[in-house]
Amino acid sequence: MVGLSAGEKHFIQGGIAQDLRSDGRKRLTYRPIYVETGLIPQANGSARVRLGATEVIASIKAELGKPSSSQPDKGKVSIYVDCSPTAAPMFEGRGGEELSAELSVALQRCLLGSKSGVGAGIDPLSLSVVEGKVCWDLYIDGLVVSSDGNLLDALAAAIKAALSNTGIPKVQVAAAATGEDQPEVDVSDEEFLQFDTSGVPVIVTLTKVGRHYIVDATLEEESQMSSAVSVSINRQGRVCGMTKRGGVGLDPSVILDMISVAKHVSEQLFNKLDSEISAAEACEDD
Repeated sequence: MVGLSAGEKHFIQGGIAQDLRSDGRKRLTYRPIYVETGLIPQANGSARVRLGATEVIASIKAELGKPSSSQPDKGKVSIYVDCSPTAAPMFEGRGGEELSAELSVALQRCLLGSKSGVGAGIDPLSLSVVEGKVCWDLYIDGLVVSSDGNLLDALAAAIKAALSNTGIPKVQVAAAATGEDQPEVDVSDEEFLQFDTSGVPVIVTLTKVGRHYIVDATLEEESQMSSAVSVSINRQGRVCGMTKRGGVGLDPSVILDMISVAKHVSEQLFNKLDSEISAAEACEDD
């Protein structure tokens, strides 16, 4: 928890009300975003994202597996987040475990859609190799290195950058299988298919402080929130998922307004991320 005096709380809330936050930003402005890709050689893809003093890492590992009987034409995707105890004192012990679980569930809800795959930002159909027999299992791991608020947006950005850095080995089906037999597959060590990130959304979290809501809240600002709504939005402006934090209820009209604002903000976030990912990949090539 962030310990603030009454004066500091008043200063934060007053600044937000006047559209001038403690660090000089307006209510709907993100902190500078920095992206680095390809930092974990053993992974199929990886990225580090810094959002102000918040720093997170995402890695992607692809392994061949067998699809579930209920979804034989789809691959599987799992997301797990670990909060390093060195990132913040509150991450030590059960505090870190609870936040890790909360972030993992929120990312799954926002990026993977429903259990049927509706609204999924990562298309499980693209991970199928042989229907009912072989598929790719994607393991997405997030690590919180340092925390100064807005972890969900930062983690989603890191996952998007890591996926853009991900190469899936090309697979040749050597022989068709009959009955219950598994087909023989040949996995290339040299040829890779670039993962399609065109449908992968960003997450925009709107944090309500007083009568107003802000994006990219710092830890101090989050300590003054009544509630927060995180909306995942793809490049076409379609809402892929949503999650809420905080005990205070929100009127449906307020939520609709927050979604509208999140759609607008997502455009500038996409542009900034695209620019940063392209620059990171250019540096990696050099």
